[in-house]
Amino acid sequence: MDKNKEKADFDCVVVANGLFPEKEEVLAWLKVVPKIIACDGAARKLLVGGYHVDAIVGDLDSLPEELKREYATFVHHSAEQMSNDLTKAMRFACKRGFRKVLILGATGLREDHTLGNISLLTQYMDWFDKVEMRSDFGVFIPLKETTILPSAPGQQVSIFSITPQTEITATGLRWEVKDRPFDCWWQGTLNESLEDEFTIAFSGDAKIVIYQAYIDNKKRKEECPVL
Repeated sequence: MDKNKEKADFDCVVVANGLFPEKEEVLAWLKVVPKIIACDGAARKLLVGGYHVDAIVGDLDSLPEELKREYATFVHHSAEQMSNDLTKAMRFACKRGFRKVLILGATGLREDHTLGNISLLTQYMDWFDKVEMRSDFGVFIPLKETTILPSAPGQQVSIFSITPQTEITATGLRWEVKDRPFDCWWQGTLNESLEDEFTIAFSGDAKIVIYQAYIDNKKRKEECPVL
């Protein structure tokens, strides 16, 4: 990882209380991005792992009392229940002026939380210049306009439409997508990049999430072709 380049890519990492990353390349972001905001339940995982925490945000129901006391100056309590802790942390990041935010730990463990957090990316993209969600397996990127995405031949790609009326065209993928609406999330999944980039095109008030598996996951797909 080119540390100078990666520092320029994001100015803040928000860590949710899902499956904490184990992949070295993902954990590296916690070392090169200057600021880390933890949803309350993720704070302990970060601290145990030896990472610094600049702020702890949430309703604090998952934060041990001893950490509330020890890190009281970094804790920002939000009791309202109309949004989840990830959204509270992202709102906090926005108010603090961060413009390029990476989300970690937002998938895994509970599937309902995973689905909810992925869909929330289409809300967060209006708050920031850049937002991505990464796991140990791949990256989720929200789109609201036609976009060319860097890729590599063989990379696994899925398209999720939060606005099912949107007609989507994808070029540079193995299976053609042309002016097609996806009214079920499975319909745009399990495609594959053919080149060093691909294009997702659409118009109107659309909210799309693209998933790109890390390239080394291709071997996993070959070993488990039903996935």
